[in-house]
Amino acid sequence: MSLDSHLQILNSHRFSIAPMMDCTDKHYRFMMRQITTRGLLYTEMIVAQALHYSKNINKLLDFHSSEHPISLQIGGDNPKLLSEAAKLGEEWGYDEINLNIGCPSPRVQSGNFGACLMKDPEHVAQCIDEISKHCNLPITVKHRIGVDDFDSYQILIDFVDKLSNAGAKRFSIHARKAWLKGLNPKENRTVPPLNYERVIQLKKDRPNIKIELNGGIKTIEECLKALEIFDGSMVGRAAYEHPLIWKDVDEMIYGDKRSSTKASTVLIGMLPYAEYHLKNNGKLWDIAKHLLKLVEGVPGARSWRKDLGASSQNKEAKIEVLEKAANKLIEAGL
Repeated sequence: MSLDSHLQILNSHRFSIAPMMDCTDKHYRFMMRQITTRGLLYTEMIVAQALHYSKNINKLLDFHSSEHPISLQIGGDNPKLLSEAAKLGEEWGYDEINLNIGCPSPRVQSGNFGACLMKDPEHVAQCIDEISKHCNLPITVKHRIGVDDFDSYQILIDFVDKLSNAGAKRFSIHARKAWLKGLNPKENRTVPPLNYERVIQLKKDRPNIKIELNGGIKTIEECLKALEIFDGSMVGRAAYEHPLIWKDVDEMIYGDKRSSTKASTVLIGMLPYAEYHLKNNGKLWDIAKHLLKLVEGVPGARSWRKDLGASSQNKEAKIEVLEKAANKLIEAGL
């Protein structure tokens, strides 16, 4: 696929599901493809150094063809290793490369990447420039509005300008700053206050730069409101904890007409995939732990989740566990 084709795809990404460690693995992404065929999916962050030294790249980069459009998120601070990782992503068929400049975890900080790199935009620009030389995919960036006391509108706009000039094609901005000390990653997602106004001002001042809003978006209606100003809306925990509330995304955001999606249709759509995973020495729990989120707020939901959780955690669990769970949903009209 040519760069122009990739850029056309990039222009259509009005809704995406944020990269989340221990959440957006390939099994979760396949499940979400039963719910939205149009939303952009992200991998969990993959550290460039880990790819460089891995003896099993397949385990890190493998994904199902139905997951397109899909973005490979990479982390690191070494331009050479990042460009190598991006090139691998291109060879494996990903649709874009996303650079993580937003994660505040201590582990990431110890590697001198993630959110702490916001303090060194020159180096980030160098990384993007090096990636662009070796990879034909669009390079995008996910970041915060600031870090610690390195936090002002001028710092933000200078950061975006520098990275845009280096070749970054879209900025997914979590509208909170990050505290590198004193808050854990979970607290960093909720404690620093949202500052949509700063990101709105950035879009007004840089109308030709593609900006996607992230942070605090919990419904399709809130996505639509964000899309009145921004080029895209990115949803994180609300998409993981409540996957089925996004079943109308394709219709409401993209105008696609599609048949009604229920928990049972999602689960039935997972059966061939789960069977293949089991035949290749996978465990049912790898998949079922995500499916537990499908049913909530209806009579019998807790019992259904309890039964599926207990049965699927058995190391010998077979596909019949999911078939039984699907039949219960069908009987309940769910």
